[in-house]
Amino acid sequence: MVQRMKSDSGDNSTGMPAIDVQGVTVRFGEVVAVRQVTLAVQPREVFGLLGPNGSGKTTLIRAICGLVPVASGSIRIFGRDTAHEAERLRTQIGYMSQRFSLYEDLTARENLEFYAGIYGLPAAMARTRMDELIALTSLGPYLQRRTGRLSGGTKQRLALACALLHRPRLLFLDEPTAGIDPVARRQLWDLLFQLPAAGITLFVTTHYMDEAERCTRVGYLYLGTLLALGTPKELKELPGVTPPGTRRLQIMAPDLADLLRQLRHKPGVYEATIFGQAVNVVVDARLSPADLGIAGMEVIPSPPSLEDVFVALSRQYEGNSGNPSGAPIAASGSPTVLRPP
Repeated sequence: MVQRMKSDSGDNSTGMPAIDVQGVTVRFGEVVAVRQVTLAVQPREVFGLLGPNGSGKTTLIRAICGLVPVASGSIRIFGRDTAHEAERLRTQIGYMSQRFSLYEDLTARENLEFYAGIYGLPAAMARTRMDELIALTSLGPYLQRRTGRLSGGTKQRLALACALLHRPRLLFLDEPTAGIDPVARRQLWDLLFQLPAAGITLFVTTHYMDEAERCTRVGYLYLGTLLALGTPKELKELPGVTPPGTRRLQIMAPDLADLLRQLRHKPGVYEATIFGQAVNVVVDARLSPADLGIAGMEVIPSPPSLEDVFVALSRQYEGNSGNPSGAPIAASGSPTVLRPP
C-alpha cells in the first residue's frame, strides 16, 4: 500500500520549522509547474533539492520567497504566512541565484557597498558587516578587482557575501556551484557548512550527487512533483530502488567497453553502465559469475547510489503516467517509493 507524505515539521527550539510548505501548487496559465508539494525544513538544516532542468526547483524557491503566487496550498517561513507577510519576511531571507547577478563592471568592494545600500544598512554597520564577510569568504585580495575579471569560484564567494550582508536567517542557493571547478566547489561548500553554526538555514538546489550527499536531507523534484524526501541514507534504502529478485554488482575489468557490450546482451542483466573504473550492473540474483561470463573478474556488491535512487523514482513516476492527482512520495523516517495504482 502506498503511503502518503507525512508532514515532517518535527520539534525544535522554537516549535516551528524554518520552512513549512503544505500542498503547494504553482500554475502558469494551463501549465502546472509545481504540483501539491509538501515539505518542511528545520532551523539550521542544510536541505538539498534535486531534479532535472525544468523540474520546478527554481519556481518552488520563488514561491517560498513570495515572488510567485501559489494556486493552492500554504507556505510559512518561521511561522509567518508568506501570502500576507512576504515583504516583512524578505528581511530574513538571502537569495543567491543560479546565474551570477552582481555588477561585473564594479569592483568586488563596490558590489558589497552597493548591496549594503540596497539592504539599508547604516554606514557603520555596513563597514563592520563587510569586514566580517570579507574575512569569512577570503575576498581580501580581490576587493579592488573588477568583478567581471574574477574567477567563477571567487564570483560565487562574492555573491554569497552579498546575500549575507543583512544577516538573513534563511539562505536560498540556486545551483550555487554550477560552472565552477571542483576545487572551488569544495571550497564553497566548506564555507557554506560554517553558516548553520551561525543560525542560518540553507536551502540548496544542485545537480551534483556528491553535493546532495552533504545535505542533512534531500528532496527529489521531478516534473513539478516531489517524489522523495529523506536523508541520503534513507533514500538509498527505499524499497524498489533495487528491484526484488535482483542485486547490484560492480565489476572491474581491463576493457570496460567490451565488458559493457557483452553484459548488455546477457539475459538477466537489467542495467549496465560504466562508472569510474568499473561496470555497475543490476542482474537477476540467481545468476552466478559464470552465467554472466565474468568468472575470474573482480566482482563486489554495489549498494545503490543517490543517482540510482533518482533514476528509479523517475522511471516509476513515468510508468505511473505522472499520477497528476498528487503522487505519494517518501517520508523522512518512513520512506516509501512511488507505486503504480
